Amino acid sequence: MDAAGCPLDSDGDGVSDLRDKCPNTPVGVKVDAAGCPLDSDGDGVSDLRDKCPNTPMGVKVDATGCPLDSDGDGVTDDKDQCPNTPVGVKVDAAGCPLDSDGDGVTDDKDQCPNTPMGVKVDATGCPLDSDADGDGVSDLRDKCPNTPVGVKVDAAGCPLDSDGDGVTDDKDQCLGTSPGVKVNQLGCPEREPIVLKGVNFAFDSAKLTQQSLAILDGTAEILTKHPDLKVAIVGHTDSIGTADYNKKLSHRRAGSVMNHLISRGVNSANLTAVGFGEEQPIASNDEVEGRTKNRRVELQPQE
Repeated sequence: MDAAGCPLDSDGDGVSDLRDKCPNTPVGVKVDAAGCPLDSDGDGVSDLRDKCPNTPMGVKVDATGCPLDSDGDGVTDDKDQCPNTPVGVKVDAAGCPLDSDGDGVTDDKDQCPNTPMGVKVDATGCPLDSDADGDGVSDLRDKCPNTPVGVKVDAAGCPLDSDGDGVTDDKDQCLGTSPGVKVNQLGCPEREPIVLKGVNFAFDSAKLTQQSLAILDGTAEILTKHPDLKVAIVGHTDSIGTADYNKKLSHRRAGSVMNHLISRGVNSANLTAVGFGEEQPIASNDEVEGRTKNRRVELQPQE
């Protein structure tokens, strides 16, 4: 009792020591009938320590009275629709991993971000759409569509160029060329081509003239003396006619030369026939003399 005969209230909270279950309550703290600090939102943390007042009923809180965020994604457990999100994964307002391109594969697992809307994807988030040229790279990612069947391609769907000489492997007749070496259209080191002068054909045909056969017999004799020499037989035309037709004609003519050389004992493994049509003129096609020069067959030694 105090001097007035009233029960003592040592902490001055308005509840006598006799009934005070929480003695030594700091001055000014509101208490309940038992003398304990109020817990207005009923989360088990007194208002005095509660940094998150008005927490909804039933929500689990930490020692400061704030809702728990068990996976640390910035979305409290009571609102988190995707608990146990791995650390560091960005989430949306619902606490679920983001899917920025809306393909159904979350960003943390998506190996093909920014997939266009509506494109079907696999489990890695990469397109499942058609692969028209069958090279193993989907059309959406294929930078070289219409690659011929069987040609090996890189991740972008383009033919490989293993030696980096600028000629793709499917056309390169000299794979493994050393870096920096200049090559021709066949991917082989550049050498001066040998024009087979006097080798001609019947008009608009791949049939060799009689004079041409005699010249090629001499060529065959030289080649058989160099069994290790590989040669590309390259046909050219003038510009009369369509480019497509001329290219096919030049290839047939190169083939006729190759077949004759083989018939005269040259190893077929050492010969390749190529036609470039009107693509590589050595003179003007505006004049008869120039067109005559452009209609030619060359031997291009290979390494």
